Amino acid sequence: MSDVSKILSFRKKSENTDKKQSASDVTWGPWSAVAVVVVVFLIAQIVAEEIMLIYPHLQGWSSKIANSWLQNSAYAQFFYVLLAEVLTVTLIFGFIYWRKGKLLSIGLKRPKISDIPHALTGLLVYYPTYIVAALIAGSLLGVNLNQTQSIGFTGTYNDWQLFIVFISLVVLPPIAEEIMFRGFLFSGLKKKLPVIWAALFTSLLFAVPHLLESSGGGLLWIAGIDTFILSMVLCWLRQTTGRLYAGMGLHALKNFIAFATLYLLHAR
Repeated sequence: MSDVSKILSFRKKSENTDKKQSASDVTWGPWSAVAVVVVVFLIAQIVAEEIMLIYPHLQGWSSKIANSWLQNSAYAQFFYVLLAEVLTVTLIFGFIYWRKGKLLSIGLKRPKISDIPHALTGLLVYYPTYIVAALIAGSLLGVNLNQTQSIGFTGTYNDWQLFIVFISLVVLPPIAEEIMFRGFLFSGLKKKLPVIWAALFTSLLFAVPHLLESSGGGLLWIAGIDTFILSMVLCWLRQTTGRLYAGMGLHALKNFIAFATLYLLHAR
């Protein structure tokens, strides 16, 4: 056997060993994964909001003024998102350590340069798929394609405020959400379910909260379709690479395009 063949064979055996070790390090199953994700999501949102309300309380503000501050202040929204995402990751990591699992098992391994082209490939897969699905949903199911999503940042911002909006939308959610959904949840579901079913359930659970983000009331079906398809592509990247970084990259790119459209292009 040539040296090149030996190297390739060794790499293949190492990759297979890593996959087996990662699977065995998943010490939670589907039911635990779903329950933990739901509980962590609710706790993170509620605790973050309660912490943010401490400042208005100290200022003696009324509930109306406090709610207006939370909804319209870029700084308030930033700290709320930061608190919620940090709590989310902390609670997920805490559960993994409590169950004597390993972070490697949810895809937090050493990143590789190949994660970058994988993320770009995912973007090329996601957008055409979403466009086709949206057109079908609009023409056959009557889904309103013009619904707007409430993202929490609705004001006009200066350069520094735009920077923290960027961090809040493009940096923090892709990290925390990929760890929780494509990392923790997807890994737990795969413990007992075929990969395709694990991806479908992960994507469904990921899409449900986005249905509630309509700025005009009612269910935001177009956002549900969007995030479901995005999650399926993210699960594919997670399964293909064995890591979370390509998914984080795609998620960040998608959010950056939305950020640029809302705050950079419209501002011109």
